[in-house]
Amino acid sequence: MNAILRRIIWLIMLIPAVYLLIIWKQIPQTVPLHFDLKGTVDKYGTKHDFITLILSLTIVNVIVYLLVSNIYKIDPRKNASLNKERMKRMAFGVAIYLSAIWIMLIYEIAHNDVSMTMKFVFGAVGLLLAFIGNNMCNLKPNYFAGIRLPWTLENEDNWRRTHQLAGRLWFFGGIIFAVIALCLTDRSIIYIGAAFLAVLIFVPVIYSYSLFKNQTKAHV
Repeated sequence: MNAILRRIIWLIMLIPAVYLLIIWKQIPQTVPLHFDLKGTVDKYGTKHDFITLILSLTIVNVIVYLLVSNIYKIDPRKNASLNKERMKRMAFGVAIYLSAIWIMLIYEIAHNDVSMTMKFVFGAVGLLLAFIGNNMCNLKPNYFAGIRLPWTLENEDNWRRTHQLAGRLWFFGGIIFAVIALCLTDRSIIYIGAAFLAVLIFVPVIYSYSLFKNQTKAHV
């Protein structure tokens, strides 16, 4: 990731807080502060509570970005530094995703309409998964990111083949889910989203384990 993008990301992470200040007068005195998994508001607060929430979420975004982009520095594996650029790209994508969600939330609250929140949140999750999948294919073995299982960490060929499969699966699965999410009801999104995540997680795990068993038999 080049120097320009590294500077831009700080501005992107600050946009929600700046946007809230710009439209502060449009924010109602009572605002929703928390939603359940179905997108239903289950907690309300004042507009001052809301600005505290947005500032806290902005700080969380910064912390997540710094953690993901620098996690390779504390990875004890000798080739951890090879993941530097990939981890920075993933941190960049996560930061944009979180900023977009906060901006969408502010916009909907300012217009007194949170009906589309869950559809766009899950649609954005699909795009984020596709973005991560695109960077997963060439991820090197490490202890903090990827399909970290005993048999993938101890065998580079198993790690490589598992992440090539997972990368393609997450990329195409994420795009498909993003499109589907915009066409579903809030209730069905929860169940279909859970099913998609199960496939994206368990298929690479089962595949990597089958490779491990085959490789073990080959050495017996």
